[in-house]
Amino acid sequence: MDSNNKQKEMSFIQHLIELRDKILRSLIVILVIFIFIFPFANEIYIFIARPIIDVLPEDKNIIAIGVISPFLTPLKMSLIFAIYIAIPYLLYQIWSFVAPALYKHERQMILPLVISSTFLFYTGLIFSFYVVFPVIFKFLATISPHVVDFTPDIQYYLSFILKVSFAFGVAFEVPVATLLLIISGVTSVEKIKKNRPYIIIGAFILGMLLTPPDIISQTLIAVPVYLLFEIAILIAPLFKNIKKQKVQ
Repeated sequence: MDSNNKQKEMSFIQHLIELRDKILRSLIVILVIFIFIFPFANEIYIFIARPIIDVLPEDKNIIAIGVISPFLTPLKMSLIFAIYIAIPYLLYQIWSFVAPALYKHERQMILPLVISSTFLFYTGLIFSFYVVFPVIFKFLATISPHVVDFTPDIQYYLSFILKVSFAFGVAFEVPVATLLLIISGVTSVEKIKKNRPYIIIGAFILGMLLTPPDIISQTLIAVPVYLLFEIAILIAPLFKNIKKQKVQ
């Protein structure tokens, strides 16, 4: 009995050590990327600020209220940018940590999951930057009273951009999450199809929570999320067949 307890305790400690090592490796990768891109911090922020600069009057620009905001904000942007660049490595570390608890045929799906998760996350970021943000900022600029100057602060702008873009990146992971639920047996394609109306409502609620209170912005996130959900339903049987073949 004592031997079994010791074995379980050692196994738990080994998992903690492995988790620590993966976190340290991930932080090192992020730090290395940050060191390389920090000299271009201002250029990165100018690029990120482009969606709102395009909707401001020619004689207007974003402002810095805080004393150290002109330095601190591009610094933060560079750090977040480094994390975004490291996403493929971070996802691989997460999936590889989970791998020992999976069956052999399930471990073989790690690479496709990492690739698809990375692709969808970046797709969400790109979609938010080139499609959603121009619509949102144009809407905000046009509804401002004429007695109010629409001159956003760089720090608040950065916070808004990061929250919404990250939310889109995560929201675009819907196909992966749906496939995992179906393949693992938590739910089935038939059950999900029966609950399709609730999924549609949920997509629009998600859009309402992540975007300003206008129907255009909400639709811009709700429609892609729902379409990605439908794609996951279509390809789920294919993954289940591959799983069965590998088990056999």
